[in-house]
Amino acid sequence: MKTVFITGASTGIGLATAKLFYAKGWNVVATMRSPEKDTILSFETIEPALFKGVKRFGQINVLINNAAYGLYGVFEAIPRESVKAQFDVNVFGTMDVTRAVLPHLRANSNGGGVINISSGSGFFGLPLMTMYSASKHALEGFTEALSYELASQNIFVKSVVPHDGVASTSFGNRSQSDAVLGEGVYPPSYEEFVQNCLKKFSSMEGAIEMSSEDVAELIYESATDGKKQLRYFIGPDHLGTMKAKYESSTDEQYMEYMRTKVFDV
Repeated sequence: MKTVFITGASTGIGLATAKLFYAKGWNVVATMRSPEKDTILSFETIEPALFKGVKRFGQINVLINNAAYGLYGVFEAIPRESVKAQFDVNVFGTMDVTRAVLPHLRANSNGGGVINISSGSGFFGLPLMTMYSASKHALEGFTEALSYELASQNIFVKSVVPHDGVASTSFGNRSQSDAVLGEGVYPPSYEEFVQNCLKKFSSMEGAIEMSSEDVAELIYESATDGKKQLRYFIGPDHLGTMKAKYESSTDEQYMEYMRTKVFDV
């Protein structure tokens, strides 16, 4: 019986994924944060969590890096400490867990896999989400580069990319609590722009069609299909951002679409 190690499994995509893998007959090691602590395992607790999983189940076959949150706000108003916290969870935490799990994956006779849960924000930038977009762009670069290295070790690396939002997750709640959007927090010259962006995001939230279970199904597929595919996209693309990113013939064409059709700047 195979074993999956999942981070960020207390709610939303992580919880749905843990339930699905368990229903499919996998052993599941599901890690989660305490409400008063960081979103991801602390550096000091990664090895003990792995040790307990391997001791009980004998091996780790697939790692799913799901833990993440979004930091909202005008970049100019976001303190350095908040920027660091965003990258600690979304990038450095993912790297720490991956580095710790790799020896266990390499020890398997048939190899193993790493699946990073990304976002459309890893492919296009979003105003008021500069730090989240930056962290997910970093994650995408890490994922692709790592995939080449680990192919030599018989370990696959993949990215599952939900875009256009996912219903029934606590991501939005955590993101709102970390927002830097209060009155007087950012220079008043941003006010009109901020309000226009918030209206756009609000209209996007009203069109959310994906559930955590939908994403979990794609994660399971990516873990078990045996393909060399790197990225697995899921989302309705209501605003056409993914289409613009991949089908624009030039960067100028892409940016013209984003500025005039999506954010009107």
